[in-house]
Amino acid sequence: MRRLEKDQMTQSLEDYLEAIYIIIKEGRSACVRDVARHINVKMPSVVKAIHELKKMGLVTQEPYGPIELTPKGRKAADSVLNRHTLLRRFLVKLGVSGKTADKDACLMEHILSAETLDKIRSYTQEEEETTDENAD
Repeated sequence: MRRLEKDQMTQSLEDYLEAIYIIIKEGRSACVRDVARHINVKMPSVVKAIHELKKMGLVTQEPYGPIELTPKGRKAADSVLNRHTLLRRFLVKLGVSGKTADKDACLMEHILSAETLDKIRSYTQEEEETTDENAD
């Protein structure tokens, strides 16, 4: 099994970070209970993940308080969410249902290389530009 570098996140930790970011972007406080509901896990799992994210310098949390993203955590969460959004949009363009595209994007966002993501981003932008030109 490959050993993770100190700052390398697992797929699971990326999911927790993304959930925290989404909750905060919705204007709510990211509490353990809310994160657990958002990704359908038990609260002790969230507590363990928060502990790991704290060690990586991505979140802070006072005892029983809301979870806050550090600047480094916000940047990492933004990157994960952008990958997810790009992949979901790409899959929907291919005709995949929104619900399935969301699930598949969640799986794909963790495994695709930067090169592949860049090609998908370029392709999606070209498609949108072509669609916009044809609408005129």
